[in-house]
Amino acid sequence: MVDERFDADFLAQFADLRPEWQFVILGPVVKIDPAELPKRPNIHWLGPKLYDDLPDYLAHWDLGLMPFALNAATRFISPTKTPEFLAAGLPVISTPIVDVVRGYGEAGLVEIADTPGTAALAAEALMARARAPWLARVDARLAGDSWDRTWADMEARMMAVLGEPMSDSPRPVLCETV
Repeated sequence: MVDERFDADFLAQFADLRPEWQFVILGPVVKIDPAELPKRPNIHWLGPKLYDDLPDYLAHWDLGLMPFALNAATRFISPTKTPEFLAAGLPVISTPIVDVVRGYGEAGLVEIADTPGTAALAAEALMARARAPWLARVDARLAGDSWDRTWADMEARMMAVLGEPMSDSPRPVLCETV
């Protein structure tokens, strides 16, 4: 989703630094004026896509870019796009979102870039490096994550605070649209 969390200036400057690269953006534009999004020959706004179609797009990408603005809307986010890009085998560059830095950046699984210039340099380095060792580390990290594990951890924490079992509670149904 392209909304107030998206740093359009970051993308525009990055695209200007690498005019020979193509930047493909998927997802609906909400809560912001689409007319204010950067227009460049190398930026392609494709709009919303079916979740089932995403692997076809990702298979043609060199890396995943997460240009989040650093503002109140992103202060406490934990972007699901991070493990999705990683699970697709894509190197990832993100602006310094706390959960991305702590969960993936510090482990060397995601490159953190606070400027378009550092993002461009990181992208060049990522595309030049061997992926196999990095993918092995990514797979090991992702193998320990799941919605079931997240739910179990949350349930355990709530039980510790509430002091009552939640074992009869219905399990959440999680879905996501793009």
